[in-house]
Amino acid sequence: MGEFSRIVGVFFEPKKTFADIAQRPTWIIPVILVILAAIGGSMAVSQRIGWERIMRQQNEASSRMQQMTPEQRANAEAIQMKLAPAIAYGGPVVGVPIYCVVVAAVLLGITAIMSAGLRFKQVFAVVAWGGLPRVISSILAVVVVFLKNPDEFNIRNPLAFNVGAFMDPNGSSKFMYALATSIDLFSIWTILLLATGLKAAAGKKLSFTGALVAVVTPWALLVLCTSALAGAFS
Repeated sequence: MGEFSRIVGVFFEPKKTFADIAQRPTWIIPVILVILAAIGGSMAVSQRIGWERIMRQQNEASSRMQQMTPEQRANAEAIQMKLAPAIAYGGPVVGVPIYCVVVAAVLLGITAIMSAGLRFKQVFAVVAWGGLPRVISSILAVVVVFLKNPDEFNIRNPLAFNVGAFMDPNGSSKFMYALATSIDLFSIWTILLLATGLKAAAGKKLSFTGALVAVVTPWALLVLCTSALAGAFS
């Protein structure tokens, strides 16, 4: 399969596509697509919403910022304004490859315990191609940015594809809100694609259920940890 066929196949014929990816692991195209989609989303937010408004919304929802003196808050906001563009545009370039490496290493370790016989290059390719739903979510987020009132845009949860979209971010428990926003359609979609990819690469050595457990376990631990941190430090 060519790279374009793989892009289409990940969404419409994942089993066949990941079997092909396992035989000839590649990763450059999906990684570039995810990076460009993330940068495009940041550009849309910058032009339509503005970093100042985004920072103000986040700070109003932060109990730690509310406890600061006016001078401390002004200094913190000045630093945020300087860092926001660099993080928004530079973050995906550095973060997406690191994410793929870390996730691939974790999944390789778990599947090794299951005697799946996978190679790092195979798992890395599965992670890279399995992340393509984030391109769709970035495109939809851009659409929301230009359709929604800038004052009503929630950078922490731009799409209403999770339970958190129906919760009050300021009135709800920070832990529960972070947990609810983490369990969304695109996360579930990605999990299923990763499990499909691991199963395709391992063949009969790994069942789909086993592959699903290998993906869901570290994801669930990460969600619980990040939600707990959000509850403790927001």
